[in-house]
Amino acid sequence: MPTALVTGASRGIGKGIVEHLAARGWDVIAGVRSQQDAEAVTKRAPQRVSSVILDVTSADDIAALEGSLPDRLDAIVNNAGIAVGGAMETLSSDQWRKQLEINVIGALAVTRAVLSRLRKSRGRIVFISSVNGRLSMPLVGAYSASKFALEAAADALRMELKPWKIRVIVVEPAQTDTDMWRTADAMVEDLEAGLSAEHRNLYAKHIAGFKKMIPVSQRIAVPTAKVSAVVEEALTAKRPRARYVVGLVPKAQVVLMSVMPAKMRDIALRKVSGQP
Repeated sequence: MPTALVTGASRGIGKGIVEHLAARGWDVIAGVRSQQDAEAVTKRAPQRVSSVILDVTSADDIAALEGSLPDRLDAIVNNAGIAVGGAMETLSSDQWRKQLEINVIGALAVTRAVLSRLRKSRGRIVFISSVNGRLSMPLVGAYSASKFALEAAADALRMELKPWKIRVIVVEPAQTDTDMWRTADAMVEDLEAGLSAEHRNLYAKHIAGFKKMIPVSQRIAVPTAKVSAVVEEALTAKRPRARYVVGLVPKAQVVLMSVMPAKMRDIALRKVSGQP
């Protein structure tokens, strides 16, 4: 049976991918950050799912993969990620570092660590990106930048690894029914509370508009099962595409926005996100 390593596997999209692949005969290694998470994810399908402690920002955890992974690995699904919200002006350098360290550097570090195994198996690399990896929006600029960077890295890897027949695929969900979106209200409250009085005043209308957008996004969020199914397709298709957008509406949005002049695209995205 094929074997896959999935990072960020304790909840949300990662957890869904682990369960989906295990149900379809894959042996799945769930990368999680704590022993408690490891026990929770493995007990759902102990015959198919094992776990490894893997904080993608920990050099020690990544180095330990050499001794903890099986000799054969057919795929890596780089799912671990966070979203740092806030207007560009208000984000600290430390917040930027955290965003990029997890979403970009961590994903590439884990991929580098397993490449020798994937070279032997002619395996596949999947990066869970986002529609925001193509469309940047107000108040999620840092998150969008991390996904843009991840997709650029994936493009380079896809070309570089072609001689070894290692396929590199990007999966781009839009709003997904995960903890991140379910608790988005609290995230915005925390964001607002962390602002200086000056920035809170300057960006009051931006934040108010963003708050109004959240219930709409929660209503249209797709179940994690849809993302998991697309990941399976990326891992099993004879000729996988370089990119998969999850859902018909997001596909239409990406196509439409990509042909719009920048001025019109800005107007549309500002309106959608409730910006002044």
